[in-house]
Amino acid sequence: MEWADAYHRTVGLGKRVGVGPLISPRDLPASQPGFEVQSVLNPAAARIDDEVVLLMRVAERARSDIDPPADARTLDLGGPHPKIVPLPSGYRKQDVVAIAMRDPDEASLGFVPLYLPRDLPGLDLADPRSVSFTHPQLGTTVRFPAQVSHLRCARSSDGVHFKVDPEPAISGSTDLEEYGCEDPRATYIDGVWHITYVAVSRVGITVSLALTTDFRRFEKLGAVLPPDQKDIALFPARRNGRFMALTRPMPSSFGHVLGIWISIPESGMPWGTHRPLVLPRESKWDEHHTGAGTVPFETPSGWLEIYHGANAQLDYALGAVLLDRSDPTRILGRSDEPILTADATYERVGLMPKVVFTCGHVPLGDDGRRIRVYYGAADSVIAAADFEVAEILGSLHASTHRFGHDQRQPN
Repeated sequence: MEWADAYHRTVGLGKRVGVGPLISPRDLPASQPGFEVQSVLNPAAARIDDEVVLLMRVAERARSDIDPPADARTLDLGGPHPKIVPLPSGYRKQDVVAIAMRDPDEASLGFVPLYLPRDLPGLDLADPRSVSFTHPQLGTTVRFPAQVSHLRCARSSDGVHFKVDPEPAISGSTDLEEYGCEDPRATYIDGVWHITYVAVSRVGITVSLALTTDFRRFEKLGAVLPPDQKDIALFPARRNGRFMALTRPMPSSFGHVLGIWISIPESGMPWGTHRPLVLPRESKWDEHHTGAGTVPFETPSGWLEIYHGANAQLDYALGAVLLDRSDPTRILGRSDEPILTADATYERVGLMPKVVFTCGHVPLGDDGRRIRVYYGAADSVIAAADFEVAEILGSLHASTHRFGHDQRQPN
């Protein structure tokens, strides 16, 4: 396979590929009339023969570049649940917020463009990814996504220049996916690609599983873990015939610690064991939260995982953690400093500024020495960076901590 060697500026250990994003919203059409692609981000990555396939998250909303049409609809937020109703006439594009939502009156799971008046009392638009509404009299608050996401494939012969499929590969089709499908990861196990992705609905954030052999036909198997969980990455190997995975529960009690856990089979435990693994560290680049990134891959030194972390200002960066090959609950090394930070303009400016977030990588060549990491930048576009595996391993700080064993909170 021929791989382009044109690199952007280098920050950390990664060499950015090309001179800008590889895929932007303008590179693909919306999935249906009345919608626009707001962002394309966080792709799973697979190398199949001489082709690289990205399974991307595509986030859409109602078109914001035009005035609401005559039959436009909005939400009545006066009751306990949002209700779709006609939008009164006279609103212009600058007067409304364009969003999208499932139409509960449709027999099938369909999404509709909606327009919320910007001057609606109680409306909070501080987070561009969601809408919060606090009822002025009742004081009750409802929150829902401002966009809906589906998963779509992009294909490339050189890993740099991609052609995007015109239709979604995986989209919302169940009640657990009423707000869409997000952040896939692809793990090759026993000749089949196992796709884990986040299904979003009013009952929570749920991890679902789909299978494919060619990234053209997908079999959806449904939810595999209860809410709220995200950032699930399956290991490309079984243990005692059963799956191992990195997970990220989202607890709402006590410390609200959001970090990477590990799920492994264990004799006598019917659902295996789940224990904390890579938790946030005080005063570090990943002090606010951590989550799995790429699918873990084997190196001569152990399992290497490229993960994301956020600091106190919610700036996202990428780092790495090395796990013992025979006992992946044991951390051998971890990044004291990020291996990739949001430095390029397209990583610092966008829907969510200062964000680099990965869900997948592919090897460059067959010797395992180099990898290409694909990532979402500023929650808006897709970019890539190349790494020398030996450089990543050499940068890790030795660690013997095992949170699930000695019960000490990491520093």
